[in-house]
Amino acid sequence: MKSKKGLVLVYTGNGKGKTTAAMGLALRAIGHGEKVYMIQFMKGNPDYGEVRATSYLPNFHLVQKGRDCFVKKGDPHPEDLRLAREGAELARQVIAGGEYDLVILDEINVAVDFGLVSEEDVLSLIDLKPEKTTLVLTGRYASEKLMEKADMVSEVREIKHHFKKGIGAQPGIEY
Repeated sequence: MKSKKGLVLVYTGNGKGKTTAAMGLALRAIGHGEKVYMIQFMKGNPDYGEVRATSYLPNFHLVQKGRDCFVKKGDPHPEDLRLAREGAELARQVIAGGEYDLVILDEINVAVDFGLVSEEDVLSLIDLKPEKTTLVLTGRYASEKLMEKADMVSEVREIKHHFKKGIGAQPGIEY
């Protein structure tokens, strides 16, 4: 196999499927014998399907750094701030360690937009990334600076959503 260049990929936009796209990349990476580390910012429910499923996968490590409730923009709970700081520090350690081929920072864009993590901290994580590591940043509201620094940006746009029909979040679909 020829040597691989690590990339910075951003999945953003108001549509559904950003985390799902990152999970698809993770499955591909594992299929090629690569190691994956995923940190979920602002998520703390151990019953999410991806948390359950990844416990069965080789070479996949997932850590949640959030509470099991919504964060109030402009007035986050101190625990939300603490967990986000822990997540950012963990991301720094994992990326700097160079052990993982794919590092996914799920909902990091929202954490930046909500002021839980600074944009500068995320930009420095990109700079810290080893050459072979691919870094994925997911979540709505990706900043212009993060998108400029990325190698690829995909915007997931909502055209139609079942929530508008009164159909709530479902296991296996939303979580």
